[in-house]
Amino acid sequence: MAHPRPAHTHPHHADHEHGKPLIRFDHASFRYPQGPALEDITLEIADGEFVGVIGPNGSGKTTMLRAILGLMPPTTGSLQIFDCACQNLRCHHRARIGYLPQKRTVDPNFPITVHEAVLMGRSGAIGLWKRPGKADLAIVRHALEDVGMEDYDDHPLGALSGGQQQRVFIARALAQHPQILLLDEPTTGIDTTTQHNVLDLIQRLHEELHLTIVLVSHDINLIAPLAERLALLKTRLYALGSAKQVLTKEILARVYGPQILTTDTGHVIVADHHHN
Repeated sequence: MAHPRPAHTHPHHADHEHGKPLIRFDHASFRYPQGPALEDITLEIADGEFVGVIGPNGSGKTTMLRAILGLMPPTTGSLQIFDCACQNLRCHHRARIGYLPQKRTVDPNFPITVHEAVLMGRSGAIGLWKRPGKADLAIVRHALEDVGMEDYDDHPLGALSGGQQQRVFIARALAQHPQILLLDEPTTGIDTTTQHNVLDLIQRLHEELHLTIVLVSHDINLIAPLAERLALLKTRLYALGSAKQVLTKEILARVYGPQILTTDTGHVIVADHHHN
């Protein structure tokens, strides 16, 4: 079956206000044993850019994050992160990539404090079996301040609300002092008000810390106003550009099917339910 050509509205060059490309997919394909996960992806993400990754279930969104983390080398084509081939990422390179995986329920009885959870983000820098120094403890404190959770330092992680836990996990990623922050469905499983608060936090961290952010979301309406560019996946990269360029009825119907609706206010309604 012939695939429609991706609706690339612009070449994959970074915007001028951003720095050099940090992430470069060049005709990269990634496969699982059961078949292709991503095919022929060409995409550059610049230093300081905020890119939203959208697409139906099973379209390769999480695979893209796994690839950037160096966990999945391409079967064909290439992927470079910080000028390294992704499979050659060294520890000091990996430490520059913060990662917030899809939300998992924290056992309320699991004996870990907020402080200990965030300190885990320093493990790559501290090394195994070494005790954290004053600088590490200061970094943990600042990371908690960045996400507004400094007053919960000694609270049990399991006793916090879903939104508070999500802030702690963002703090853990920030404690690495990353240059790139990868977020996989950061608003899943929390209420609408908290979703907006978490996204406001991510937007502020992007601006204040000059982070390069790649945010995967099934909720097009939440991510569209924040991301500078959207990458629409369905195994292939179907469209890349601003929300206005990507979220057209024609492109969305081609990827999600005819059940897509767009309202006069620009909201997108997709009959596509999120599963892990």
